[in-house]
Amino acid sequence: MIQLAERVRRGVADIQPYTPGLTDDELKHKYGLSRVVKLNANENALGPSPRALEAIRQELATLHHYPDGGSDLLRRAIAEFHGVEPENVLAGNGSDDLIKLLSETFLEEEDEIVVPFPSFSQYAFGAQVMRAKVVSVPLRPDFSYDVEAMAAAVSPRTKLVYVCSPNNPTGNVLTQTQAEWLLSRLPERVILVMDLAYNDYSQNPHRVMENARLLADPRVVCLHTFSKLYGLAGLRVGYGIAHPDLWGYVNRVREPFNVNRVGQRAAAAALGDEEHRDRSRRHAADSRAFYERALVETGIPFTPPEGNFILVRTGDGRATTQALMERGIMVRAGFAGLDAYVRITFGLPDENELCVEALKQVCRR
Repeated sequence: MIQLAERVRRGVADIQPYTPGLTDDELKHKYGLSRVVKLNANENALGPSPRALEAIRQELATLHHYPDGGSDLLRRAIAEFHGVEPENVLAGNGSDDLIKLLSETFLEEEDEIVVPFPSFSQYAFGAQVMRAKVVSVPLRPDFSYDVEAMAAAVSPRTKLVYVCSPNNPTGNVLTQTQAEWLLSRLPERVILVMDLAYNDYSQNPHRVMENARLLADPRVVCLHTFSKLYGLAGLRVGYGIAHPDLWGYVNRVREPFNVNRVGQRAAAAALGDEEHRDRSRRHAADSRAFYERALVETGIPFTPPEGNFILVRTGDGRATTQALMERGIMVRAGFAGLDAYVRITFGLPDENELCVEALKQVCRR
């Protein structure tokens, strides 16, 4: 019998594959439930943009054609929206695709990346694929960024530094001042990747935002996604904004047709749907106020949220998640290092109320 383990590239066996949680259908079947409230994936409870849905309907008749290999129509729409040139934009199969492409472009074996901890797991995954070392820098006790510690963690082997703002799963933001300070301390060879997947939900006036000065620096990459605010998670479309020279190298390892035809059209249409974007922001703000008020009243600790989710301290995140699932409420158990927490995505008003009532019961028990 062929020993596959002897033929697999070094390091692949050490990578832990992503394991999705139960689906709503699986949960219904397992516990005999008629309804499941899905609050575990940071999805937009309002659903996709109506303009995106119309674009999808119009595009279905052309599925026998390949997509635009360079996502030019979508890149032009993104460039106009952000006030940059199309050459500053690269589209991907979700922002996960761009993270992996950056890893494949810049990382070699024994190189290093610096990441906050805890944070989004895909930063480490991209490094592990390339057999690079992941240097984790803990957040401060209040979950704010310790940019001084991140700068100090940079070594001669560091190639990429990641920050997520608002951070997933803690919800804290990187401020504009912190971003500029960190960039000023990074060597010329180090690229700062700012993942802004949830930034449009934040109401913090001090949060980091793209500006001409940041984007003029060839070391800066800003990542965005259509999965959250725009409600297109099922189509997998993300994009990055950076200096054209940087994308010139990344394009060399990008697969052709990496963004499907329907996704390109839907994303471009969603970007122009200001009404849906505003409704999604208002929904997040209203949900944020509801959870903060309800949790304060019941004495359940939480971290002030800036995205479309809230991190709640229950003492045992896995036990809480299990107990809530039995009641038909799907939340996310705490990430590594956050075993005492659960992360709850903002749902529709009645879903939020059901979640809070179930949470009260579980925490009392």
